Amino acid sequence: MDNLKRVIVDFKKLTPEVLKLLVERYPDGYDDRNIISFKNSQGERVQAVEVLTDDTKYLVKISQKLEITMANYDEDDYEDYDDNDPDAIPDFDVEDESGEED
Repeated sequence: MDNLKRVIVDFKKLTPEVLKLLVERYPDGYDDRNIISFKNSQGERVQAVEVLTDDTKYLVKISQKLEITMANYDEDDYEDYDDNDPDAIPDFDVEDESGEED
């Protein structure tokens, strides 16, 4: 298990494959028990949730955008995209979606 490649994924780099893994692993969303905190190379505190493939451990940075995207996930929305295409996941303003600011 320790020989897995480790990849930190920001929302902007999220792909349909990783999003699907997240939704499958956390079908009801994630909570504090699932969150991993660590310091990045700049010394900033980062919070992420983990998903695994056969050869990779993904640490996906958590954000309000991630929560909304997971909650509204529909696999059919991504069928026209490659699994590794980060442009498949639409970016949006959080305040437009929820009516409130961060």
